[in-house]
Amino acid sequence: MQPTERPIPRFIADTTQEGIPHGRFAERLREEFAKAVEGIEDLPAGAELPAEVDWFPERAWGGRVWVPCSANTESEEGRLELFGHVSYVLPPAGEPRDFAAKADFTDILAADNEDWRIDLNDDVIGRWRGENGRAGAVTLVWGRPLVRGAVAATAVLEAETVDQELISQDRFTLIALDALEGYGDEIFMEVKLWSRRADELASETLYA
Repeated sequence: MQPTERPIPRFIADTTQEGIPHGRFAERLREEFAKAVEGIEDLPAGAELPAEVDWFPERAWGGRVWVPCSANTESEEGRLELFGHVSYVLPPAGEPRDFAAKADFTDILAADNEDWRIDLNDDVIGRWRGENGRAGAVTLVWGRPLVRGAVAATAVLEAETVDQELISQDRFTLIALDALEGYGDEIFMEVKLWSRRADELASETLYA
């Protein structure tokens, strides 16, 4: 095959191996996430991390395993969603170590937006650098389908699929490049949902 005009990395993350965390390990992850929540400087008064956190399927990239999460809570300013992720190093033969967590909040909720078709969160976790100044943001994306019949989610750059995962318990996690630079106009990721018959059910950018 001839060289491609856009030699970007595709399917850069390991597919989920363990799925959605549960049991004692979920409790361990919650402890780390709770510390990150406590560190949010502008968190509205009264907001606390609930006992139950919604974990999303893990993905591994860059030598770390990334586990996104979200949780709804109440504050003196109204309902909020706490969201973020916990990551860790998993040696080939050993226990998880070097935990790190990041947390933020939003008062823009899917429950208040009936026109939404996908509920998305994202965070840049790294950077890819190509030739001649070309680059992109390695982005962790997690979300929920708000339409019926979705069985898979994909990350797409200008009609080219660069990551995909099956939807598990109405949740999915993707890791792919976003905001490509050096290819003319910036190219942004779209997240698409697919039915069992490979019909496109929804499409959303991270900037909507």
